[in-house]
Amino acid sequence: MQAILILAHKNIEHVTKLATILHNNFEVYIHFDKKMNIPENYKQILDKKNIHYISKIDVHWGSWSIGAATVLLMKEVLKNRQIEYIHVISGQDWLTIPSKNIYDKFIDNDRIYMTYSKAKNVKKKGESIILWQKYYFNYDKINRRSTFGKIYHRGLLLIQSLLRINKFKKLGINLEIYSGENWVDMPRDAVEYCINYLESHPNLLKMLQTGCFSDEFWMQTILCNSPEFKQRIVKNHHRYIKWQKQHGSYPAILDMSDFDNIINGDYIFARKFENPYSDELITQLNRNNK
Repeated sequence: MQAILILAHKNIEHVTKLATILHNNFEVYIHFDKKMNIPENYKQILDKKNIHYISKIDVHWGSWSIGAATVLLMKEVLKNRQIEYIHVISGQDWLTIPSKNIYDKFIDNDRIYMTYSKAKNVKKKGESIILWQKYYFNYDKINRRSTFGKIYHRGLLLIQSLLRINKFKKLGINLEIYSGENWVDMPRDAVEYCINYLESHPNLLKMLQTGCFSDEFWMQTILCNSPEFKQRIVKNHHRYIKWQKQHGSYPAILDMSDFDNIINGDYIFARKFENPYSDELITQLNRNNK
């Protein structure tokens, strides 16, 4: 048995349709951002199909809250001893191949499909992302996307650089820090290892809770520092993500112009989908998946 974990923060109709399709082959677990309103009629649809859902964490972009929601879902999944493989996707994903084909691809598969890089070697918008864990941030309280949040972020980097802040030294973090996307596919033993490691290393959890975009660091850092698990990682998560600005969003909100690239690539999911821009694309993908 396999499980799909969906991290959702908007568009309940899309999430419900996605979960319903996936439920044909998977156990589906959803975490809805606590700020989301979930109308009763959608709860009834999910309940009728025995789709698991919780809404416990107030999710803030750039904070550990996204990682915390992932951890919460993983703990829920691990309660079911029959689950052998898990997939983490967003509430703005859609299938690029039939649900059964996705399931079959991971039967008796002990590989971990995950992107990763050494954080010290990566820069984003001119920033060395290792600083996102070396320094302290509090984006559970500050809106990182706002104009103030952007100025605040620059200020934090400057001040902590001048003060020579080193959270790694203070917390006793002796690991190589890795980063990658939160969207992963991994077998049960890798999920158990991640959760157990996090629970037995409160210093690492503290690093993540006070870091920036920590959902993009925690699994990669834990698994890549384990020789046993690192050798099982395939550096490809089979997600189609367009790293361009489109329809006012980065990464792009997808539309029909992306159809050929999606169906001709080695993908199982794509993101981001949003009404009305992606409606025709979803229709065509559904036809292609029949």
